Amino acid sequence: MTDRDLVRLYWPPALRPAFDALLDVDDAMATVVARATEPTLAAIKLAWWRERLEELDQGEIPAEPRLRAVAAELLPRGVRGADLAELTDGRATLLDQEPEVERIAEGGARLFSIGAQLLDATDPLIDPAGRLYGCANAARRGLITEHWPTDELNRLSTHRVPKRLRPLTALAALAARDLKQPPPLEPEATPGRSWALIRHRISGRIVGGVSVSN
Repeated sequence: MTDRDLVRLYWPPALRPAFDALLDVDDAMATVVARATEPTLAAIKLAWWRERLEELDQGEIPAEPRLRAVAAELLPRGVRGADLAELTDGRATLLDQEPEVERIAEGGARLFSIGAQLLDATDPLIDPAGRLYGCANAARRGLITEHWPTDELNRLSTHRVPKRLRPLTALAALAARDLKQPPPLEPEATPGRSWALIRHRISGRIVGGVSVSN
């Protein structure tokens, strides 16, 4: 079992295929980077994803299953292929010798923006929550080892997320747990992580009132 299996239980049943499609595409891009042995080739693969996602807006739907799922589950809900294509930037910088943490974090913010659109909800701190998740996700894949977004964690320390958004920000609650614990990162889907999700669902807090220093 993975963290995503735990979080999936909190997604509204009618939206589970849509969230699966969203995260599957993001995972596909992350996998390109994580498995890269030649950065140039990986960059070409990311460019392929960007182009195919942009083409979805013109009705060009390839046979690739994840792209077909996007066309079936996300486009009818108002998510543009161009919006999804922007996620490639946060992954592309991971191929650089010195990845730009700001771009990694911004990729997470874009992902959460799309997720909030699916839930038809807004929150003034949805971007910081997404930025936190973006960096944590890259760290869990072994793609970055430092430069955590502690400013975002501190901004979220006293914030309560609206109930409608908690199926999404549950991912940020797990990211905050990773940040607050010393390395190595704990395994996924542990009882402690399950409890963190329950606590977030009840309280709306992504993190307790603990300030983290840079």
